[in-house]
Amino acid sequence: IPDEIKVINARGKVIRNLDMRKDIIEYSGGSLEDRVQLLEVRITTGEFKNTVVEAQYPLSLDFVGGQNNALLRPGNKVLLTLELDDTGNIVSAVIYNPARDRSVLLLVIVFALVILYVGRLKGLKTLISLLLTVLSIFYIMLPLLLKGHDPMLITILVSILITAVTLLLVSGFNKKTLAAVLGTTGGVVAAGILAKFIGNMAKLTGLGTEESQMLLYIPQNINFDYRGLLFAGILLGALGACMDVGLSLSSAIFEIKENNPELNRVQLFKSGMNIGRDMMGTMSNTLILAYVGGSLPLLILFIAHQMPLSEIINQDGFAGEIIRSLAGSIGLILTIPLTNLVAGFFCDSIGR
Repeated sequence: IPDEIKVINARGKVIRNLDMRKDIIEYSGGSLEDRVQLLEVRITTGEFKNTVVEAQYPLSLDFVGGQNNALLRPGNKVLLTLELDDTGNIVSAVIYNPARDRSVLLLVIVFALVILYVGRLKGLKTLISLLLTVLSIFYIMLPLLLKGHDPMLITILVSILITAVTLLLVSGFNKKTLAAVLGTTGGVVAAGILAKFIGNMAKLTGLGTEESQMLLYIPQNINFDYRGLLFAGILLGALGACMDVGLSLSSAIFEIKENNPELNRVQLFKSGMNIGRDMMGTMSNTLILAYVGGSLPLLILFIAHQMPLSEIINQDGFAGEIIRSLAGSIGLILTIPLTNLVAGFFCDSIGR
């Protein structure tokens, strides 16, 4: 037995299939198959580059006769964990993931090209705003949350920053953009306050998902506000849709005012509400369907076990998702009158 085992990560390319080890596990509802694929892999990075190793690829438990889409084939790129003994020789190799980054990068490139082709200059501004949004989340919001700061406060401030930067890039520095920023911020903050109020009333813990529970064991030993993280997620989830509604409504009201200068604030507000009501149905569906789509396996699991609706709603994680979708939709709806009020005031009092 080696005195010391060192573990390093590397990339590799599958050369050929060697074998498949299968263990059948019987249980009351049928049987499961525990499978390990044995492969010959050429390492393509690091100090062991071009070394050929025999690697194991543990597959998830699968129903007997299930799909084999997860099986690796010659030519597939993989990520490996290599165990080294005290002399630096490879003791074992385990594949922990297929390399998916190139596929994701390809989709990112296609996404950028489509935006640039359709949007031209506006598309370029959209890409810049997306980049700044990602940077704001990864280099401002997440580090501050990891230090234990108040999730709601941090997320509200970052949301205001993202909203302002995005709308300024897309629409320019003008009163129309200011109205959209104020209306969007008001709607998002309202969604967060409502979610916090109802969440506290419903005794949500914020630990209804495996990911949030894993935060209990991170090495930094931070005492997170798990409810606050849940409510912060609600704010971010509603932000994009609220921005869309806010800018679209503000643009429409300023356009109406430009073509009908005689309209007063009340008339502008009524016109904006008519437009907003048409947007409300589809945008609310967008939020709810997005949350349902993310919880689809869980919903199927509940239905498969014939769990009553009352039991489903009382589950911590699922109750959190319901509050998330409904509070986000309410914030979206409140963005409509708030944007109408601000845009109508700017149009009628100080012009465009």
